[in-house]
Amino acid sequence: MPISKTNPKPLEYYLSLTYAVTVYPEPEGGYVAVIKDLPGCMTQGETADEIMENIEEARQLWIETAYDFDDPIPLPSDRLSAKAS
Repeated sequence: MPISKTNPKPLEYYLSLTYAVTVYPEPEGGYVAVIKDLPGCMTQGETADEIMENIEEARQLWIETAYDFDDPIPLPSDRLSAKAS
């Protein structure tokens, strides 16, 4: 796939970026994970392992879809998020 003006680097570059993940415990059990730098990139899971696998898959699909449609892919921000309860 040719490199676009919107995303001037190859897809592999964007897939290699590391984004902060925020994980929220759900009152009914399980977790929700969000990558705030990638609007709408979120998932849920029952265990910590499952949530991390799911958010990695969601991140990859978000980036691949944005790249395929020539939508801008935001670079990771410097902020880190964590919430404990």
